[in-house]
Amino acid sequence: MKRIYGALCILLLSMLLILSGCHAPAATTASPVSAGGYDVTDVQGTVVHFHSKPQRILTLSMETDEIMLGLVSPHNMVAVNALLDDPLNSTVVPQAQQIPVKITDPSVEAIAAMKPDVVIIPDWGSLDKVGPLRDLGISVVVCKGAVTVAEVTDTVRLLSRVIGEEERGSEIIRQMDVQLADIKRQVDAIPQEKRKSVVLISLMNTYGGIGCLFDDACRYAGVTNGMASAGIRNGQAMSKEMLVKINPDYLFLPSYTDHGSYDSERFIRQYLDDPALQTLTAVKENHLVKPRESYLYNGSQDVVFGIREIAFSVYGQAFAQPAGKHISAVP
Repeated sequence: MKRIYGALCILLLSMLLILSGCHAPAATTASPVSAGGYDVTDVQGTVVHFHSKPQRILTLSMETDEIMLGLVSPHNMVAVNALLDDPLNSTVVPQAQQIPVKITDPSVEAIAAMKPDVVIIPDWGSLDKVGPLRDLGISVVVCKGAVTVAEVTDTVRLLSRVIGEEERGSEIIRQMDVQLADIKRQVDAIPQEKRKSVVLISLMNTYGGIGCLFDDACRYAGVTNGMASAGIRNGQAMSKEMLVKINPDYLFLPSYTDHGSYDSERFIRQYLDDPALQTLTAVKENHLVKPRESYLYNGSQDVVFGIREIAFSVYGQAFAQPAGKHISAVP
């Protein structure tokens, strides 16, 4: 029956062409679906087709929210991470305040109810949702959870292609390069014998070693990451005994509060009140610093301000910067 139906369609189409005076080649014009729009290949190798630029965008991490808010206006975001309006954690507070829906880990059903044109998921995130969302007909793009500054720029490029704004992506990367060049100029002027070592005391007790964005940022900032120099890889916990052996010049301490509901000072006391740690150079010299976490843990284009924050925390005023800096290409 399908073959008969197909033959009848071809016959009717031919008759219409004859009656209208059209030539047969005109009938071979590709449909809007195949000819229009554009394709994007995500980090898993999946090709995602877009008929037009997405207007309702959802990303499932803070860093991708911040990247996207450098590429599009807040009204294009159907929701953002619940911490994005907290100045202790975010560089895009004014933009986030314009977006009424805040999320943490929404279910597939909750995501579908928001009716996004595209969902961006980092490869460290909720990959179990990718298949079910695609089964519902929702476009999903998986991006890299960046562990180097170079990978951040790769993600900016990918997300700018997803939303059909590659020029804006290039502008963001240009601004990043300007910041990095300025930081390098300043860092290069610091003699090697005056370079310092740091250890990050994070609430995420397996974060900060070899193979994380903080480690890469330390290199740009001209400081030695003590965990990395001790051979500790990201994902491995650092014992207090190992911390004593590292004996860093500076300790970076947490300031996270989760909108005031978490007491980070209690966590810090576990270290600073420990008699075994009183011999640390950082403790004896009171080099106990709380870098702004909105910069320090930033995995968006604003990682460049995180690099400067590390340098400022160790080398001082020459690297000073105001709070809330954000790289954007949105007109």
